[in-house]
Amino acid sequence: MIQSNTETYENVVSHVRQTALLNSVESLLGWDERTYMPDAAGAYRAEQMTMLAGMLHERRTDSRLGEWLAELIEGGAAADPRSELTATIRELKRQYDKLVKLPQSLVEELTRVSVLGQQAWVTARANNDFKSFQPLLEKTFDLKRQQADAIGYAECRYDALLDDFEPGGRTSQIAEVLAGLRERLVPLVSAIAASGRVANVEIVSRHFPRAAQQKFGEAAAKRIGFDFQRGRLDITAHPFCSGMGPNDCRITTRYDEHHFNGAFFGILHEAGHGIYDQGLPPEKFGLPSGDATSLGIHESQSRMWENLVGRSREFWEFSYADAQAAFPEALVSVPLDEFYFAINDVRPSLIRVEADEATYNLHILIRFELEQALLNDDLRVADLPGAWNEKYRHYLGITPPSDAEGVLQDIHWSAGLIGYFPTYSLGNLYASQFFAKADSDLGGVGRQFARGEFEPLREWLRREIHQHGSRYRAPELVELVTGQPLSHEPLMQHLHCKFGRLYGIS
Repeated sequence: MIQSNTETYENVVSHVRQTALLNSVESLLGWDERTYMPDAAGAYRAEQMTMLAGMLHERRTDSRLGEWLAELIEGGAAADPRSELTATIRELKRQYDKLVKLPQSLVEELTRVSVLGQQAWVTARANNDFKSFQPLLEKTFDLKRQQADAIGYAECRYDALLDDFEPGGRTSQIAEVLAGLRERLVPLVSAIAASGRVANVEIVSRHFPRAAQQKFGEAAAKRIGFDFQRGRLDITAHPFCSGMGPNDCRITTRYDEHHFNGAFFGILHEAGHGIYDQGLPPEKFGLPSGDATSLGIHESQSRMWENLVGRSREFWEFSYADAQAAFPEALVSVPLDEFYFAINDVRPSLIRVEADEATYNLHILIRFELEQALLNDDLRVADLPGAWNEKYRHYLGITPPSDAEGVLQDIHWSAGLIGYFPTYSLGNLYASQFFAKADSDLGGVGRQFARGEFEPLREWLRREIHQHGSRYRAPELVELVTGQPLSHEPLMQHLHCKFGRLYGIS
């Protein structure tokens, strides 16, 4: 860069990094709210976070930042489309151009309602009381409509919100992806149901003491590479991962002493997110080059460690003796094959985070369709529980017995995260394609897992994905890493191979 561009870029970096420091304070308050904050402190916490949201919006839309970015672009600093500098300027400009369209009052109100909404959701879910949550959810969708309309969109309101999570993504593209997945998954699920083979799921419903679950889960997270010197594990109502800085990553889970899968695979899932955050270049924290590419890529990391690693037979060939030692009453007399089948049982279920690999994406399709209808005023919030139940009957052939196991099961809408859900399905696709490439490059990761060797995969991910930050958009990153555009085939090959063996189907 020429001298003037260098000085301007240094101004941008300084401004953006200071904004990231302030954002990390907001993240810490959000983590505390969902873990240790006293219930009575909720209203005041909403005011704290609203104030911070206003301060952050002021910094992110500072006219000086816009002028600096324009100067860099006009001065040719972003001329090389493949350079890290160009990617940094591109992403900062994309964010700036979007945020300057949002009134600060709207940003602050969205924050206030989302904090209150999450607190109301916790109580409503515990009490199976959708009515008490309804007013805040109505307010949330009203504000998100205002947000989408203020930003503008190419095809529909959902595009404006999807872009927050999957930059450049389009609703029509996501709909096509999910429809294609459904066409391939439904026959597979039907063949499994008709196979006559049934896993003994009573095994994973036995008594698994909470303290033992926590110890076993933490050990597994550490083994796959989550650094507890730079992170911690806590308890919450809905599992999440929150990165407060390059050396401060918090993951959470919830325990049920009669459901092994929930906490254990939840820990692996969130640890996968954490490993990604801990693998980003720490010296670039606050800049796009130190941030994740997209939520879909982030989910690819969590879904990979949860399912492609954690639910693999090779993982349990190494870990099962430790599991039997940790839970002797539940597992000491259970053969590995029976346990492996039980944790990979496929059947329609109510709870998304506990769904098997084959039916999981149908849960996402339901949420994707419902939130579009809500955003477009085609569905009233008051009618949401009935619409939710009807979707579950249509796609999975089951009906939730309560709203707590139905429409109230996820925290996302209460937090204003409209447009987030499709990234889970994208994550499944990305994960399978990345994993297949890693398996080829590393000469068979399954054999490594069976020996307790997880570092080769972790380092491959760090080298091929984490180190790039958001230098590349998600579709470009997939093609760069795997040599192929995103495809259904790796995921479907994985599912057919795995469940073909378990259920004796071709």
